[in-house]
Amino acid sequence: MVSMTERYDPYANAVAERINATIKHEFLLEELSCDLRTQQKVVAQSVAIYNGMRPHLSCGMLTPDQMHRQNIKKVKTYRTLNHNTGVRVVV
Repeated sequence: MVSMTERYDPYANAVAERINATIKHEFLLEELSCDLRTQQKVVAQSVAIYNGMRPHLSCGMLTPDQMHRQNIKKVKTYRTLNHNTGVRVVV
């Protein structure tokens, strides 16, 4: 499977797949039967709601937009970046 990330990180790919599934199921995009232009608008609106209005438990009940704009809460992760090699290591 091809990674959906810029650095071809398989762990980040799993996150992207999870986000895609959440958006598809919560916004009922699988049941959408309309023309391509309308589908594109609905997907764009769904992503905007997901990032800007929907709080996430993994972000301490902040939205992804709020999480990225603040510097207090840190994202919990199970991996760390080795700054010498640039390789992510599972911890």
